[in-house]
Amino acid sequence: MKKTRKPIDRVRRICLTMPECEERLSHGEPTFFVRKKVFAMFANNHHHDGRVAVWLPAGPGLQAMMIHDAPEIFFKPPYVGARGWIGVQLSPIGDAELTTLIRNAWHLVAPRMLQKTMIGQPGYL
Repeated sequence: MKKTRKPIDRVRRICLTMPECEERLSHGEPTFFVRKKVFAMFANNHHHDGRVAVWLPAGPGLQAMMIHDAPEIFFKPPYVGARGWIGVQLSPIGDAELTTLIRNAWHLVAPRMLQKTMIGQPGYL
């Protein structure tokens, strides 16, 4: 019998591979930090929106492009969406793509010296 993972387990497994990642509850949901800066927020049916997702910072201009290209996966999340963050629905996305998105989010907020520890890692920028 195939073991089914919970969506938070997928996000947690990926986030915790990032250097200096800390998980804490924020606004009632698991949230992932690097040196006190958020790089991933889990959202389980936030305000009954029907989505199980992760919210991530995205580079300038990427939010609109990603939503346009794949609206079944990406959306503008409340609160942080106005700052360019992207919502990623977890059910239609594979682990490899999710890993890339989370690593890129970590890269956007992590201090430069810490980012250098990731150079040469598989799947990193």
